[in-house]
Amino acid sequence: MENQEKQHKRRVRYSGTHPRNYKEKYKEHNPEKYADTIEKVIRKGSTPAGMHISIMVKEILEFLQIQPGQIGLDATLGYGGHTKEMLKCLQGQGHIYGLDVDPIESKKTKERLEKQGFGEEILTVRLQNFADVDQVSRDTGKKFDFILADLGVSSMQIDNPDRGFSYKTDGPLDLRMNPEKGISAAERLKTISGEELQGMLVENADEPYAEEIAKTVLKWRAKGKYILTTTQLKEAIEEALYFIPDKERKEAVKKTCQRTFQALRIDINSEFEVLYAFLGKLPEVLAPNGRVAILTFHSGEDRLVKKSFKEFKREGLYSEISKDVIRPSAEECARNSRAKSTKMRWAIRSEY
Repeated sequence: MENQEKQHKRRVRYSGTHPRNYKEKYKEHNPEKYADTIEKVIRKGSTPAGMHISIMVKEILEFLQIQPGQIGLDATLGYGGHTKEMLKCLQGQGHIYGLDVDPIESKKTKERLEKQGFGEEILTVRLQNFADVDQVSRDTGKKFDFILADLGVSSMQIDNPDRGFSYKTDGPLDLRMNPEKGISAAERLKTISGEELQGMLVENADEPYAEEIAKTVLKWRAKGKYILTTTQLKEAIEEALYFIPDKERKEAVKKTCQRTFQALRIDINSEFEVLYAFLGKLPEVLAPNGRVAILTFHSGEDRLVKKSFKEFKREGLYSEISKDVIRPSAEECARNSRAKSTKMRWAIRSEY
């Protein structure tokens, strides 16, 4: 009787060809069923909702030189695009361990890769921070022949308004990679001092209007107005930048929003501390002649990677490191606008 009373709920459909609501993009969330839609979106240089287009795959594979039978680590599993291409190189022999702190997306990725033929016999997915790479090595009893770390935020996280990673859509100001742990960006802004907020914006994003933003956030708080959503943070930034001439303000607000969201995300996820720990442990978990490639997306990350690689090469732990950053091709940037800020560096472990 109860089942009979339940009405069939139709899937929400969008009108027209360009849905704006994330939840209405049902075609893009089901790429296997709606491949033609996905292809059209990608051809336009956009990333379909709920998906992530892997960056610099060709350059990564050329450097890693993966051979069947090797043991590898994808330190940042994400959507699994890089992992899938590395798994193909193993030709059914060897193993890859994939790490991710996001319980929502890592579960989806594991299921997606299993359906494509990459089961637990060749892929192990662990809900773990890549700062604990030494623990992974101890637990498995393995050193890795190749390691990849893509430090970018996955498009699935950016596009989902419920995660609060983007100022472009309204949603809770969360920004946590693992929404089940720690405090959200909204909670952080409730108690942070003006001096600390200003320092965070400068340190994590080189924000030129850090002082103005910090003052505005504190002014709002003094009036009992807390920043709880992505839209409210954008509005606070717009207010802070009121003095910029009208013709320049829109672009200035856009760039400042990008930097501010980046700075907050880095802070609440302790991204620099995590990267520092990971870099320090790399030589001990790499097998002799093992290779590591790291993709970074802003100058703070790149500086840490460059400094670590240079120091360990001086100490003889790396036999070779990339002399300069490797950038994605112009063609790739045209296909995927999110590739434009990518920098790749690599290192090779010494034999001893």
